[in-house]
Amino acid sequence: MKHTTPAAEDYLKTIYAHTEWQPNPITPSALAARLGVAPSSVTEMVKKLAAAGQITHVPYGPLTLTDAGSLRATAVVRRHRLIETWLVQEMGYDWDEVHDEAEILEHSISDRLLAAIDARLGSPTHDPHGDAIPAVDGSVASVRGVVLATAPLGHTGSIVRISDRDPAVLRLLAGHEVGIDSPIERVDGGIRVGPGLTVRLTAEALASIWVTA
Repeated sequence: MKHTTPAAEDYLKTIYAHTEWQPNPITPSALAARLGVAPSSVTEMVKKLAAAGQITHVPYGPLTLTDAGSLRATAVVRRHRLIETWLVQEMGYDWDEVHDEAEILEHSISDRLLAAIDARLGSPTHDPHGDAIPAVDGSVASVRGVVLATAPLGHTGSIVRISDRDPAVLRLLAGHEVGIDSPIERVDGGIRVGPGLTVRLTAEALASIWVTA
């Protein structure tokens, strides 16, 4: 795929992002659910990506990126997360508003504009949600963390990542001035963010937050 289509880029990006914070590769059915498309659409795109040398796949098995696919995926992820960071830092967007905008812009802005955004921001290594922004060469500054849903009660640490999948969770946390690097304690039913201040969180919300181990 010399010129990867926006749809193919979305597939590669999603396959890549699936294993950033957990080790299990994504299955075609999970990919379909994540992208909100029919399984038949995934089957067709998987065939195209495999034929182009972007992924490896056996029938009914999980999907993994090849080196070429990983390089293309990180390039798209870099665009997406730099745009999110730019929208928050320079354009006045809240962190729960940027994902959909970045989904559109990542396929349209030029490399020159992206480089200018990167320079303007001081070459950030992480986006507003704590996800790593890959370098131009595809390398990534890894961050270790434990998902809050699996942390024992009483666990204390600083937030290193919050999934942007549910904007309502981001708005709730922002309303309590909780964000990346905020110190928290895992308590029954949520997190303690200050003396006498507990934020109640659902199981799904707890599963979307990572803290230092």
